[in-house]
Amino acid sequence: MGFFKRHTGRGSYDLFSNHSHYVPGYGGMMMLFVMFLLGSLIGSMLVGALTLVSAEFAQLYGTVISYPVMFIPAWLYVSANSRRNEFFETGYAIDSSHFGKLGGFRMAVIVSIATIAAAFMADSLNAVMPEAPEWFENAMEQLMDAPVWITLISVSVFAPLFEEWLCRGIVLRGLLQKTSPVSAILVSAVFFALLHMNPWQALPAFLLGVLFGYVYYRTGSLKLTMLMHCVNNTMAVVFSRIPDLEEAETFADVLSPWAYAGIFIACAAFVAAACVVLRNIPPATDGARSNCDEIPPMSI
Repeated sequence: MGFFKRHTGRGSYDLFSNHSHYVPGYGGMMMLFVMFLLGSLIGSMLVGALTLVSAEFAQLYGTVISYPVMFIPAWLYVSANSRRNEFFETGYAIDSSHFGKLGGFRMAVIVSIATIAAAFMADSLNAVMPEAPEWFENAMEQLMDAPVWITLISVSVFAPLFEEWLCRGIVLRGLLQKTSPVSAILVSAVFFALLHMNPWQALPAFLLGVLFGYVYYRTGSLKLTMLMHCVNNTMAVVFSRIPDLEEAETFADVLSPWAYAGIFIACAAFVAAACVVLRNIPPATDGARSNCDEIPPMSI
């Protein structure tokens, strides 16, 4: 993850560090959502063009090709605003490393297990959701039935990389400097949910987004939230390819009520314990609104 570190010279030549001086509030967040919608439209048009050339190629590789395209307008918007501000305003690192006494490895293990636990709990939402429409089921089947390497690139690499950059690294990092941590985490989780553009993914995404947001608030680490996002999505891919789970709507369909309740309680207890561990991480500096490292304006 060395590409997250800010270049120490006059310029910034790595992937994300030149975004540190853009600190959006609510208005900036709305503009970023518009940029994402624009990118989604461009991505859809690109897939449509590929379909005209080869429908089979577009069906197989369309998601892998179009997914990064969806984030290009937002990336360009953030880059332009950050470069405009970098000589005059304090920035905040997109990725920091405040892990407390536990260190990075043990913190990574804790938040990964907490992600699995939270995903199990969020799975219960499927039992109260209305039946998904045919178009959604077809889209999910197409994604999961693709060769496993294509599915993993889409959901375990691209989704954690780009969605965490936007939702935590840009939106939450900015809101943490503008409003209370609770408001910033909840609003950024709503933003994360809306990116999925359907309620069957949005509700679980909101709950996981709250957990991801709290981890980012306490550690400033985009590496951790990317890992958590990757763990959650990879687990979904693995479960989708287990024959006994293919037709199950929730884990309650394959577990006895007592087993399900016991696992649910254990998961809730672990998530709560993980949050206590995170709460004990000291602030980077006295009076800091988050553990995102401050970056002074660049000298001319």
